[in-house]
Amino acid sequence: MSTASDEKSRQAPAGERVADWADGRLGIYGAAKGMVRKVFPDHWSFMLGEIALWSFVVIILTGVYLTLFFHPSMNEVVYHGSYVPMQGVQMTEAYASTLDISFDVRGGLLIRQIHHWAALIFVAAMFVHMMRVFFTGAFRKPREINWLFGFLLFVLALFTGLTGYSLPDDLLSGTGVRFAQGAILSTPIVGTYISMFLFGGEFPGHDIVARFYSIHILLLPGIMLGLVVAHLILVFYHKHTQFAGPGKTNNNVVGAPFLPIYMAKAGGFFFLVFGVITIISAIATINPVWAIGPYRPDLVSTGAQPDWYLGFSEGLIRVMPGWELNFWGHTLVLGVFIPLMIFPLVLVALAVYPFIESWVTGDKREHHILDRPRNVPTRTAFGVAWLTLYFILLIGGGNDIWATHFHLSINTITWFIRIAFFVGPVVAFVITKRFCLGLQRRDAEKVLHGRESGVIKRLPHGEFVEVHQPLSQADLHTLTAHEQYKPAEIGPTVDENGVERKTSPVEKLRVKLNKGYYGEGSQIPKPTAEEYKEITSGHGHH
Repeated sequence: MSTASDEKSRQAPAGERVADWADGRLGIYGAAKGMVRKVFPDHWSFMLGEIALWSFVVIILTGVYLTLFFHPSMNEVVYHGSYVPMQGVQMTEAYASTLDISFDVRGGLLIRQIHHWAALIFVAAMFVHMMRVFFTGAFRKPREINWLFGFLLFVLALFTGLTGYSLPDDLLSGTGVRFAQGAILSTPIVGTYISMFLFGGEFPGHDIVARFYSIHILLLPGIMLGLVVAHLILVFYHKHTQFAGPGKTNNNVVGAPFLPIYMAKAGGFFFLVFGVITIISAIATINPVWAIGPYRPDLVSTGAQPDWYLGFSEGLIRVMPGWELNFWGHTLVLGVFIPLMIFPLVLVALAVYPFIESWVTGDKREHHILDRPRNVPTRTAFGVAWLTLYFILLIGGGNDIWATHFHLSINTITWFIRIAFFVGPVVAFVITKRFCLGLQRRDAEKVLHGRESGVIKRLPHGEFVEVHQPLSQADLHTLTAHEQYKPAEIGPTVDENGVERKTSPVEKLRVKLNKGYYGEGSQIPKPTAEEYKEITSGHGHH
C-alpha cells in the first residue's frame, strides 16, 4: 500500500513539472513534436541560404556593439584622439566617433570590420541563394510568396548597406550620398522637395547622419528580421525542396530530421561562418576611413565607387547620354531620370517572374522537386542574360577605375558598355540556351548508350568500337526524372456549330511565349523505355 511519502518521493523533477505546466497552457509539446521531426534534405547548394542567415546574425550582434560607441551627430568638433595624422582636423562627431571606435575602443576596429564584411557576405549570399532558387525553379507554387519575401529582404539589404555605409561621414561615403542626392534631384516636380525633406535643408544639412542612423539600426533591421522569420516559417510549412533522385517524390522529403542532426549541423555551420568572417576581417582591411578623411563637399578625389551590389545602378547613370529636356521653364535631366526609372523596373521584373512563368506555362501544380537548369533552357537563358546585364553595368559603374588602371579611354569604355547593354544579354541568352540543349543531348546519349569507358574493342568483323558502361538505376532515374512539357495550342477557332471563336491578343501572346519555353528547339525529347530496351538488347559493345 502506497503512502503520501512514497508519492512525494516519486514526484517528477522540477524541470519536467515546469514543462508539463507550460504544455498544459500553451500546447508547446504538440507543436514542438512536429517541428523537431521535420525532415530537411542535404545538398551543398542549400547552405547558401544558411550563409545569408548566419551572416545576418553576425551583423546584428556586431551592430549592437557598435551602437554603444557611435555618435550619430553632424556637429563639428576638432579631433584630439590617438590617431596622430588627424589631430587638429575639424570633422563631425560621427566621423570622430568612428575614429575612436577604430583606435581607442578595445576590439573596436575588428568589430567594425566584421560588421562590414558580414554585410557584404550577407548580400552576396542572398544574391547567389536567389539565383539558386531561380535556376532550379524553387520559386514555383506554393513558394511564390516566399520568393517575394526573399526579394524584399534583398532590396532592403541594399538600402541598409547604403545607409550604414554613409554613417561614418567620411569623404568616400559623403560622395556616395551626394550622388544619391543628385539622383533624387532629377525626379520631376518633387525631387527638390524630397531632397530638402531628407537632408533637412540644403545638402549636406545637419540631419542626414542621424536620420540614416535611425533607419539603419531600427527601421530596416526590424522589417528584415520580420521577413526572415516569415521566410523560415514558410520553409517549415511548405517543406524544403529537393533534387530528383531515387525515392524522392513531390509527396515526401528524404533527409535528416531537424533535431538533432540538422540543428547540430546548422549550429556548427554558424560558428564556421562567424569564424571565416572574423579571419577575413582580421587580415583584410576594409573601409579605412582614417586614410580617406572627413567629408568635404569640395573634395571628390577618392575614386569613389559604390559597393558591388549597387554598382549596376550607378552604371546605368554613367553610360546614359546626358540628355536634357527643357519645357515650361523647367529642365528634365533625362540622363539621370531614365536610369532612375529603369533600376526599379528591373528589380520588379525579377520579383514578379514566378507569376509570369506560371501564366506563360499554365502550370498551376505544386512543385517540391527541383529542376536541373539544363532541363529548362529558356528560364536558365533568361537568368544568365540578367546576370550578364548586371555585370556589364557593374563595369560601367566603375568606368573611371577601369580607364585609369588599364590605361584605356573612358569614352571607349562608355561606348562599349552602351553597345554591350543591348547586345550582351541577347548573346548570353542564345549561347546559354544552346549550351543547355547540348547538355540535354549528352544526357540522352548517356541514358541510351551508357558512360564512355575509354576502352576500345575490336569486333569480329574488324570494326573498332568504344565500350560503354551502363548507368546505374539511380543515375538513370536522375537523368530522366524531369517532366517533358508539351507546348500550348490556341485550339480550334471554330466551335462545333461553325461559329468563329474570337481569340484574344493576350491568349495569342501566352501561347507564343509558351512555345518559346516548350516548343521545338527549346527541349530535347527524353529517351523512352522502348528506345532504351531496343538499344541495350543484343548490342554487347554498349
